[in-house]
Amino acid sequence: MKVHFIGIGGISMSGLAVICLNLGYSVSGSDSASSQMTEKLEKMGARISIGQSAANIDPSFDLVVYTAAISSENEELVASKNLNILTIDRAEFLGSIMRKYDSSIAISGTHGKTSTTSMISTIYNYAEKDPTILVGGNLPGISGNVRIGSGSYFITEACEYVDSFLSLYPKYEIILNIEADHLDYFRDIDHIIDSFGRFASNTKPGGKIIANGDDPCVRKALAGFDNTVYFGVNSDNDFVITEIDLHNDFSSFCMVSDKDDLGKFTIQTHGRHNVLNSAAAILCSYLDGIDKEIIREGIYSYTGVGRRFEYKGEKNGIRVYDDYAHHPSEIKATLSAAKPLFKKRLFAVFQPHTFSRTHLLLDEFAASFEDCDHIILADIYASRENDTGLIHSRDLAERIKLHKDNVHYIGNFDDIIKFLLENLKSDDIVLTMGAGNINNLAEKLVTLL
Repeated sequence: MKVHFIGIGGISMSGLAVICLNLGYSVSGSDSASSQMTEKLEKMGARISIGQSAANIDPSFDLVVYTAAISSENEELVASKNLNILTIDRAEFLGSIMRKYDSSIAISGTHGKTSTTSMISTIYNYAEKDPTILVGGNLPGISGNVRIGSGSYFITEACEYVDSFLSLYPKYEIILNIEADHLDYFRDIDHIIDSFGRFASNTKPGGKIIANGDDPCVRKALAGFDNTVYFGVNSDNDFVITEIDLHNDFSSFCMVSDKDDLGKFTIQTHGRHNVLNSAAAILCSYLDGIDKEIIREGIYSYTGVGRRFEYKGEKNGIRVYDDYAHHPSEIKATLSAAKPLFKKRLFAVFQPHTFSRTHLLLDEFAASFEDCDHIILADIYASRENDTGLIHSRDLAERIKLHKDNVHYIGNFDDIIKFLLENLKSDDIVLTMGAGNINNLAEKLVTLL
């Protein structure tokens, strides 16, 4: 079988391509630029084209897979349809692969999907369940973003954008939180809540929905479902998180229910949000029958995933971290997690992601930078969108100034690095944030300090 991926270098598409190669399929794909991922796939036997053109589509292809970011006018997609080649989107293809596995786990939510997927994957690896894993980041424990297992488990993220997760039918479904996001597709928060409710109805018979009961939007989405197990700090949850202790180097907490005391857990990641993520991972593993002591040891062995408060290096007493935070709530959570590490000043370098999100959540973004000393704004990362002139990073800078001084719109990476090199002092922290390519700035800064 010949499968072609349009946008094969993406974090999820590349993982699906690896799975197909391991299934013995002939794999090809295209992307706008060469990357470590496309080079890795070439070494594994995939045929990669840089640049997307109708000429890349062979009439002998059995299937063409594309992502939600691909325009309906994309040359390769149009050519595939003209040749009557079967074309399906990434989510539908992922759903079809998941059907091969009896015990599939899908992790959803506005925030925390990659971290929680990585935590569950680490526990199941530690428990020797031999899972197949598809995660939206670089997980050191599997040396990348995909692991091919021979067991009955498939662990993956479930993204709500354009209702992608409605193509998935997992046995265990995790809902971490629900907030307003992707408002270029969803009408409003009620539309988002409705979509999560529809996703919940996809759970396989006999399966469980594991959900953050502290989130009122989650409760609203799951009203009427009798296969839900709630976790959180509030006492009305099925499993209650207690005795939260956030240290500089680790965090700890306990989990109890009316019927069982799961005991104390220690994690090596920062922030209250990671306590909730860990609780979801622990509860999923526990409900699936993994021994409590194995879960305890497994979750402690998790040390993080790429671009989630990732330590990039230290020079001259200046530490550099990078994070994928691109939503106001994520920014607040990341800055809060960084707070115990402060010795002097924190410089937050933020690259807004998409014009629509920046415009529609402008006030929320403006109020999310309280826990830092200097805010530096790069230009907006367009991603799948075109610049209509409606919003600019300067607009965000002006709005932030209503809350906080020391806001700097600088725009391009080279000028930002120049500003940092001229102003950083020993014991300062630099935290780059955004879902675009801001991580490149963090890496370059470490080499130049």
